[in-house]
Amino acid sequence: MITLQLIGIGTGNPDHLTLQAVKALNAADLILIPHKGDEKADLAQLRQDICADVLTRVVEIAEFTLPVRDPVITDYIDRVNHWHDAIADCWMTEINTRPGVQNVALLVWGDPSLYDSTLRIAERVSKRVDLQLNVVPGITSMQGLTAAHQIPLNALGGAFQVTTGRQLRDHGWPADADRLVIMLDGHCAFQTLEPEGIHIWWGGFVGMPNEITISGPLTEVAQKIIETRQRAKEDHGWIMDIYILERG
Repeated sequence: MITLQLIGIGTGNPDHLTLQAVKALNAADLILIPHKGDEKADLAQLRQDICADVLTRVVEIAEFTLPVRDPVITDYIDRVNHWHDAIADCWMTEINTRPGVQNVALLVWGDPSLYDSTLRIAERVSKRVDLQLNVVPGITSMQGLTAAHQIPLNALGGAFQVTTGRQLRDHGWPADADRLVIMLDGHCAFQTLEPEGIHIWWGGFVGMPNEITISGPLTEVAQKIIETRQRAKEDHGWIMDIYILERG
């Protein structure tokens, strides 16, 4: 049996690791780290740095090249499912080439439960090998954003909804939500909204040393966010950002 540990590591700050996460990493025989190409080499290096910081014993660390989504597949869900199949193949290849390995760990950005597909990929692996799954929760980018702006996630007695830039762009503001948390937005979907009366709290690289935050009425700060985001992406080759919108 293989034990697979999916370990939430927060937003790239080693201080975000819980004691449970540190124990899980030190219990591993093998730590798998995805490499997403030269432009996103920082993401692999951050995982390597976390391991160097917390490991108290020798653990094998293996980087593997993360497959890319097939642009030929036009349907979004089909394309993602095909991609997840390919990633599961990569995990199995790394595990099968090490027959003595019993405890495998993956460092998951943020938390495995929130807009992350590691659990879905693990389900694919469980159909190929006798697998015991262990999930270690991590600090989410939502928590990093609210901490950076020093705000509660919800208005007093109010509802909020966590959704994606794609959903906001395609379907507009969801009903019955006072606040929205927008994740996975590569194109600043807030531009599709009528900005009057909307407040935004935006953050890039939240929780990391290069954290950037901007907040204010959307009518006043939208362009500043767009330009700041673009510069940061050009400087680093990638950006992870998140924002909260409030309408009132």
